[in-house]
Amino acid sequence: MSLCCFGAFKSRRNNNGHSGRDTEETSDANVRLFSYNELRSATGNFGETNRIGRGGFGVVYKGTLRDETQVAIKSLSAESNQGLREFLTEIDMISNIRHPNLVQLIGCCIEGSSRMLVYEYLENNSLANALLGPKRKQIPLDWPRRAAICMGVAHGLVFLHEEAEPPIIHRDIKASNVLLDKYLVPKIGDFGLAKLFPDNVTHISTRVAGTMGYLAPEYALLGQLTKKADIYSFGVLMLEIISGRSSTKALWGEDMMMILEWAWKLRQENRLLEIVDPETAEYPEEEVLRFIKVALFCTQEASQQRPSMRQVVEMLSEGIGLDEEVLTQPGLLKNKSHNSRDSGSGSQSSQPRKGKWRTNRSTLITSTNLNMTPITMTQMQPSLQGLPMEASIIMQ
Repeated sequence: MSLCCFGAFKSRRNNNGHSGRDTEETSDANVRLFSYNELRSATGNFGETNRIGRGGFGVVYKGTLRDETQVAIKSLSAESNQGLREFLTEIDMISNIRHPNLVQLIGCCIEGSSRMLVYEYLENNSLANALLGPKRKQIPLDWPRRAAICMGVAHGLVFLHEEAEPPIIHRDIKASNVLLDKYLVPKIGDFGLAKLFPDNVTHISTRVAGTMGYLAPEYALLGQLTKKADIYSFGVLMLEIISGRSSTKALWGEDMMMILEWAWKLRQENRLLEIVDPETAEYPEEEVLRFIKVALFCTQEASQQRPSMRQVVEMLSEGIGLDEEVLTQPGLLKNKSHNSRDSGSGSQSSQPRKGKWRTNRSTLITSTNLNMTPITMTQMQPSLQGLPMEASIIMQ
């Protein structure tokens, strides 16, 4: 028997009159069901050569179905904390979603302890590989392509936040969750961390689940999940796309600045264009500056001061003026050992350098009251000791 939180799976009787499940069947939510054996065959027994990635909940394999359709199969690991309810909720949520900038779910497998999702296969893998990965995996991205990727992800988030019913918060927007098709069209994937978001709720207090370097401070510290947490992550992602540098692996300048600190420092010194990836040979300066400034609007410390995703799309478009006088400093999740220095000092070098996060207790810098203005900056220390700064985290 196969049951689902959105309805029972359809079945048909075999020659013996018994009800059985077939790989061609669909659920009431129009999700195609696959058998474990079919997916094992499609992936060459889940061979290492077909492994194309690893997410927070398991491994992703490339597979070829019997009809020669190429797919990406997300196999949840045995040690995953994601239960059956979360798995079925993910299926239910994404099965009805159709948008050019969102990865399409093809089907699933629920057989014994095996739980897998089958997605459309995207030829150019993730933005993380194309932009931030090893040189052999990188794809040359000129400015028009980078701008199109930013806009595509923005349109996908507009759909999730404002057009999907009910609206959806992704909770883990980052470069590895943006996939690229053969034309480099970006598609947001991995809805395993998404939450349905009722219109009548201003924020959802929940366990924090996301990736260091992208987490909005009010969410990481207080567990306050709103659409503005996705918008913060999108702002960080934009800076990565523009600079060609990772927010989770690269540290900046003598004060070990994060990418947001570095961008803000360059703005204060009227040198914002220095953040642009040196691999971007030619670009329209005014448009690039606009994109950088919009990223800073998205990452402001006070969540209510960040624009909506629809406003972000408008702000990225030419002809829309940006009121920079109301732009405030970004909110930061920062390593405590480097907080004592003043990263805004003009005497320090603002050139990037590589480094690694330490795994000691971190400091969250956020507003003391997210619902009132003016905002006061304060430092608070949640229990983050021992957590790897470059990995996905889940805090109760």
